[in-house]
Amino acid sequence: MSSEPPPGSGQPPEDDPFRKQPPPAEGSGSPYDPPQGSQPPPSQGGQYGGGPYGGDPYGGGSYPTDPLSGMPPLADSGKRTLARIIDLILVGIVAWLLTWGFGVSEYDVDSDKVQYGKSLLQSLVAAVLYIGYDTVMISRSGQTLGKKWLGMRVANLDNGSTPSVQTTLIRSAVLWIPFAFCCACIWTAISGGWSFFDKPYKQGLHDKAAKTVVVSTN
Repeated sequence: MSSEPPPGSGQPPEDDPFRKQPPPAEGSGSPYDPPQGSQPPPSQGGQYGGGPYGGDPYGGGSYPTDPLSGMPPLADSGKRTLARIIDLILVGIVAWLLTWGFGVSEYDVDSDKVQYGKSLLQSLVAAVLYIGYDTVMISRSGQTLGKKWLGMRVANLDNGSTPSVQTTLIRSAVLWIPFAFCCACIWTAISGGWSFFDKPYKQGLHDKAAKTVVVSTN
């Protein structure tokens, strides 16, 4: 009998190499819950071991059922920003080549109406490319090229597995639709920059919408 969860169950497949691993301690109940009536001991096992990655990563001591237990450390927000810039450049080049190849460029514009039409089409092409790029790459491995080169990946907050297509689509849409159509630099700074101040999970607004985190792979 197959051990794979049924489609749509929301559970990561058993062979997902990134799903977080339970500690080896025996006992009933969730392997991530501390024993009743006692303080949770430091993590002794799991795929990434114990040390600073078990329990509350910020030292507050108030997260006895911390979802990050058994997962890699959270990625640095500065590295996340750099990875996003890399992805912006890569996809931006493709978007420019496509719009240039189909004649959607800013030359021979004789009226505001023509200018608006071309600008809207450019924004639509950019939105589709950015959303498609993020959705395909992250749902396959949790990584865009920028994240892969800088040693990080996107993971589901609840179990550490690679996000599904639906989850990644939500995450990508929240990040890229405002970027393409109304407030590019401002929205990117707000949504992505949120991770610099968010605690305890360093989530951007797009992460909060999709219930994901970005963790280190190094």
